[in-house]
Amino acid sequence: MLKYILKRLLQLIPILIGITFLSFGMMRLAGGDAVTYMYDRAGANVSQEIIDATKAEYGLDQPFLVQYGKWFAGMITGDMGTSYVSKRDVYTTFVSKLPATILLTASSILLTVAVALPLGVLSAIRHNRFIDYVIRVLSFVGNSMPNFFAALVLMYFFSIRLGWLPVITTKNLLQSLVLPTLTLTVSMASKYTRQVRATVLEELNKDYVAGARARGVRGHVIIWKNVMKSSMLTIITLLALSIGSLLGGTAIVETIFMWDGVGKLAVDAITMRDYPIIQAYVAWMAIIYVAVNLLTDIIHHCLDPRVRLGGAGE
Repeated sequence: MLKYILKRLLQLIPILIGITFLSFGMMRLAGGDAVTYMYDRAGANVSQEIIDATKAEYGLDQPFLVQYGKWFAGMITGDMGTSYVSKRDVYTTFVSKLPATILLTASSILLTVAVALPLGVLSAIRHNRFIDYVIRVLSFVGNSMPNFFAALVLMYFFSIRLGWLPVITTKNLLQSLVLPTLTLTVSMASKYTRQVRATVLEELNKDYVAGARARGVRGHVIIWKNVMKSSMLTIITLLALSIGSLLGGTAIVETIFMWDGVGKLAVDAITMRDYPIIQAYVAWMAIIYVAVNLLTDIIHHCLDPRVRLGGAGE
């Protein structure tokens, strides 16, 4: 196991370098001058000499490879440069937004599991019965709704009509957390309900379930001690991908509710061509997905000894 983890970590280094290099290059090739845009946005009419001096200050007058090399060396040491807009340290700014995104991720995942797991199991147990049809229809509708539409619907009912919750984030963190959490849960819970149902149904049709029933094992024991244990591999894989996406910041939801996380930070940075912030966000996303995939492989090994990571000799 240790040998496999070390091997994967070494394999991840070129992947991270490749992702950051491509994103760094694409931003430079996308067109637009960050310094000129910064002055235009401020309404300042400056000379070309001032623009050139500002570019030199930020190192934008240097060759592309030199810029990337300096940025990558700084990222390794925790120095990601200075924001073009706020003039603040990029690393400090980014880290300050992480707690909000982590909180939203945790609340969304917990609520999703609390909703999707029992509904998916119930739908599988009551296969082709009334409750199964109801759950399938609701999950289909929820999975079909884009996050921005679900957010607007929840806003209308809970904020405008009932007045229970604030429309955007306020000082009351608990109340402000409810709507973005519900918005993310609608789509994720609907998707995972269908996945749990399909996985449990597949397990219920296997021979070991029939054998357990023939031996007189109770139904709930078969479901929760045998079927769910075998189904957890698929469920954990799906949840891991969602955790990676949520930790990257759900840009639309965070922007709609003015939730001050990394997703909203990235959207604002893209709008204002704040390249150091964008590059930090890309690096964060790459690290998160790589780490989540590695963790998922390790969990698979713990849950199913038949899974051989990297070959029989590792």
